[in-house]
Amino acid sequence: MVLWVFGYGSLIWNPGFDFDEKILGFVKGYKRTFNLACIDHRGTPEHPARTCTLESDEEAICWGIAYCVKGGLKKEQEAMKYLERRECEYDQKISVDFYKEGDSLKPAVTGVLIFVSTPEPVGNKYYLGPAPLEDMARQIATANGPNGNNRDYLFSMEKALSNICHEDDSIIELANEVRKVLSRPKEKITGSDSPLKSHALVHLSALPEGTVVDSR
Repeated sequence: MVLWVFGYGSLIWNPGFDFDEKILGFVKGYKRTFNLACIDHRGTPEHPARTCTLESDEEAICWGIAYCVKGGLKKEQEAMKYLERRECEYDQKISVDFYKEGDSLKPAVTGVLIFVSTPEPVGNKYYLGPAPLEDMARQIATANGPNGNNRDYLFSMEKALSNICHEDDSIIELANEVRKVLSRPKEKITGSDSPLKSHALVHLSALPEGTVVDSR
């Protein structure tokens, strides 16, 4: 059996599972956003971080890395067990076509697995939704969790996309706004106008005991 998984966020620089092949490329019809709450790696239930998810956009393409797991059912099951624990804040697994650079007409791989979230805060408690750029930047600048600061996740995302020579303008814009926030006096960042008050739409609960925590 062969399993293909598309990494568009932290999987680009930190896959964390045993794979046999990786390919640089993109998927069509999806854009990368920072609209998903993270409460176990870079944030907490009280102060969730913002991390990547994909949302539908007919005109968009999203660059990343497709990872191939070969070697039989056991190896595939081990990879999926790891991924499902790591990606537990995503409530959907979808299958899409994956394209390599230089050929946007014929898929290089079909049936590539992607973990995404339902963009609906009522049905998906981890979906924060969009917010004004400065509010998102303030949230990312101040959130932190067991694996470190939310801003480091964003800066790692920015660097990873630069390393694969496919920068994302929206990520660069958000990262630059976070840098502006961080350059201000501390009291202006963490004051009473916390971005979490208006954009954490639901009360988030801690993940079940035994959830895998990695370096996302």
